[in-house]
Amino acid sequence: MPHSPMLVTFALVQPMILLVAWLMGLGAQRLLRSRVRLSVSTTTVASVLGMCLGFFVAGWFVPGLNLWSPIALLIAFATDVVVLGLVSALVLRLAPPPARPSIRAQAAAGESDRLELKSSARVNLRTGQRDERMELIVAKTVAAFGNSDGGTLLLGVDDEGTLLGLAPDFATLKQPDPDRFELWLRDLLQSRLGTNAAGLPIADFEELDDGSHVCRLLCPPSPRPIYLRPGKGQAVVPELWVRVGNSSRMLGVDDAVEYIAHRWPIPVVAAARAQARDQARRFRAGPPPTR
Repeated sequence: MPHSPMLVTFALVQPMILLVAWLMGLGAQRLLRSRVRLSVSTTTVASVLGMCLGFFVAGWFVPGLNLWSPIALLIAFATDVVVLGLVSALVLRLAPPPARPSIRAQAAAGESDRLELKSSARVNLRTGQRDERMELIVAKTVAAFGNSDGGTLLLGVDDEGTLLGLAPDFATLKQPDPDRFELWLRDLLQSRLGTNAAGLPIADFEELDDGSHVCRLLCPPSPRPIYLRPGKGQAVVPELWVRVGNSSRMLGVDDAVEYIAHRWPIPVVAAARAQARDQARRFRAGPPPTR
């Protein structure tokens, strides 16, 4: 039989193959741990299968090939890497998304560059009245997260991490429920940031013991610059907000152009630069005359 020498040799060195497969599986598990969770047993089994397949391929195409020849080892190693890659990709595709931490746990962690806490989104808790400035702060924070590396905005949580709930905000709605609040929130972001930016955040809610709700906005990084549109009677130039430490900061025109040039791809940069220059010219020219 043409393949018998290689098969006999393979049977004699099975312990060595198992050891090498375990080491390769351990290396793959540590290398990919930031992207996919694989147990050492899974990677070891995949590595054994990959090496066996590699030796079989080597023996099939080169009858009588010695197991320890460079060609056989190279084919086995290459096949092992391919099999481990395929297994990792399959697990990554089939694995459920990681569970989100509870809103309560996030609130207890305190503010950071990726987490902002706001007691209210619409009502000034000091006056008990609806305050447009509160709405503007929400839009600024979402824009800053989108223009940076993303982050989470918790609404109905004070600076100390205490869950206050959004009962005052809900009371201003026709139907005081999370669905109506999210609809209002989307409308706010659309009017302030534009339709594309308003669709980026993911909203979910957590009900408190008193029946009120806390809202969480998960804001991913935006693929293009997000500009804040000021309200009536304010500056005519849209603003570019970014996240600096645990606060949101507005960039001036020159800094905004430079920031955009370093963050977004060339096609977006060209359009953003033109828009920024146009807005700068309008700003220097002042508001249009009123009749």
